[in-house]
Amino acid sequence: MTVGRTHAVALLGLQGAIVEIEADYSSQLPKFVIIGLPDAALGEARDRVLAAAANSGCELPSRRLTVNLSPAALPKQGSGFDLGIALATLAAAGIVQPESIDRVVHLGELGLDGRLRPITGILPAVSAAASAGFATVMVPTGNAEEAALVPGIRVMPVASLRDAAIWHGAEFDPIPVDPIMLPEGGAAEDDRLDLADIIGNEDAIEAMVVAAAGGHHAFLLGPPGSGKTMLAARLPGLLPDLDPATALEVSSIRSLSGLAVGRSLVVRPPFEAPHHTATAAALIGGGSKQIRPGAAARASGGVLFLDEAPEFNSSVLDALRQPLESGVISIHRANAIAHYPGRFQLILAANPCPCGQYGARDSECTCPPSARRRYLGRLSGPLLDRIDIQLRVQRITSAQLKLGNETPRTTTARSRERVVAARAVAAERLSATPWRLNSQVPGSWLRGPQARLSAVVTASIDRALERGGITMRGYDRVLRLAWTLSDLDCADSDAADSGAAPPPTADHIGRALYLRKAISS
Repeated sequence: MTVGRTHAVALLGLQGAIVEIEADYSSQLPKFVIIGLPDAALGEARDRVLAAAANSGCELPSRRLTVNLSPAALPKQGSGFDLGIALATLAAAGIVQPESIDRVVHLGELGLDGRLRPITGILPAVSAAASAGFATVMVPTGNAEEAALVPGIRVMPVASLRDAAIWHGAEFDPIPVDPIMLPEGGAAEDDRLDLADIIGNEDAIEAMVVAAAGGHHAFLLGPPGSGKTMLAARLPGLLPDLDPATALEVSSIRSLSGLAVGRSLVVRPPFEAPHHTATAAALIGGGSKQIRPGAAARASGGVLFLDEAPEFNSSVLDALRQPLESGVISIHRANAIAHYPGRFQLILAANPCPCGQYGARDSECTCPPSARRRYLGRLSGPLLDRIDIQLRVQRITSAQLKLGNETPRTTTARSRERVVAARAVAAERLSATPWRLNSQVPGSWLRGPQARLSAVVTASIDRALERGGITMRGYDRVLRLAWTLSDLDCADSDAADSGAAPPPTADHIGRALYLRKAISS
């Protein structure tokens, strides 16, 4: 007997590492040993492999079998190594061709009857195999459509261990089985949510358009029934389709989270709205054994909406501060560090006080001033300083309702056209830089000579900075908002056709400062 050798993929975050699986029989008492830092689920693969091999007609020799997962120092989790372990043992027993399995990456979980079950994370795993230079990957039939989304690699779907052994040269007669498939479904796109459903609050609607055009974060403060949730839920519809790289990233996170991807990559921005009882691990990601992405990672490329934000635990909210600055979510454990993308737009919504009626025109607040301060004080200053748009939203009156029903309202389709045009203006202006959205541009560039902003234009925010009304971070974020407002005006005018992108004016700076300070004013 020879050493059977094949490959699988170990995932840590969205990054995959190729794992070499070696199997060797020795003339000792029968025993099945797996070494190489397997977790509990992977350690149980010995029982699944033995039962699946026996029920597939591939009886293994009754000898000591040692399976090594290399590199040995890399932690390995999950049942996705089952197929590779089974084929390595079959090659060591001389049932399949060793040189055939050595050229293929094998991914899949075995059932006791020998059928292959779909696994989570197949998309990032196949991407890692393609990046490592492998030409062929064997996956369960239920994962075939998702695996085929990765270009440049041959996907071989199999329904059972017997079919996999036959493909690798085993002399068995094929026995048809019913493949185990994933539930139908994919990333649902809800086109029913339209800005035209919102009556009144034109300032808030325009603020959502500005947020979409520049990729800005927003905080909406107002009494219950003022439309905060409606506005946030319609923001993903204003965003353009994802570019191919981001679509692959978003789809990989869905796959890793156990969500259906479907037959094509996710092209619409995701929307995540976790409940206010969510823990830091649920929001950011984590886990004691296998590190899983949280709601913030699943919202990357789209919108993370935190309704009733003061009801969240303060430490949970403050955990968002690092991803908001870096665009990367890093989860540290004693033996590993997992990185997930964290480029989401954060939308916070809050009532102005515990009873929710403070500042409402038609209701009276019963909360003492100290209760109001404590309530909004749950949102830390450093977190709010990272929110570009901070706007107060009011309930509409009966007169506004009647007027809104009689006048045409802006639609999501029209507003998305404005957003796409404004982003094109920004991308053209930033074509020589590594950034494409105004929210990504660092302050050093915004304040540099290339920004072409005179002291007269920035006089209002210079005074606000001197008086302590805004911080240096807030100063830069006002400039980013001003550039987005300028891009929107440019896109709405004939200047967009000529590709001109003039710098912001004093009026743009003033409007941006209002969007930044509307709550405190």
